[in-house]
Amino acid sequence: MTGKKATAEQLEYSAGDFVVYPAHGVGRVVGIEKQMIAGETLKLFVIQFDKERMTLRVPVEKATKSGLRKLSNRKVIDAALKALKGKVRIKRTMWSRRAQEYEAKINSGDPVAVAEVVRDLHRGADQPDQSYSERQMYQAALDRLARELAAVEDIDQEAATIKLEKMLLATIVPPVA
Repeated sequence: MTGKKATAEQLEYSAGDFVVYPAHGVGRVVGIEKQMIAGETLKLFVIQFDKERMTLRVPVEKATKSGLRKLSNRKVIDAALKALKGKVRIKRTMWSRRAQEYEAKINSGDPVAVAEVVRDLHRGADQPDQSYSERQMYQAALDRLARELAAVEDIDQEAATIKLEKMLLATIVPPVA
């Protein structure tokens, strides 16, 4: 228990810091508060996700276990952008199985894994159309990656999305039959 406490105390987030919560993406710490829950006083990070119009309270003690982390550094973002330019890997399994794998990657909070989903689900104008669920998953992954890129590069999300889409269009190679 002491090890977990020390780890949680190392998380020095303060109001205004951008953080990534795996299931929701990039948010901003708006404060740290104490609340009485089930007879115990808990210290909570209060995180605002503007796009979803949502506020999340994460107990400081559970922050590490929940996957809350600081924004990626430049090296990690560069690795994600490199993955984006990589070779498309589409498994020949049922969509429902692939969708579960993609969803797990998106919710992992790992920018490289999210970039792989974006890369694998991106379609050029000359490629076959996607199903509704494929488009939804592609958009969710693209938004998640664009929000972190925007926060790291200090640009707006729209500019980050355009940058990612340009990279995708520059790397389209016809799939090998």
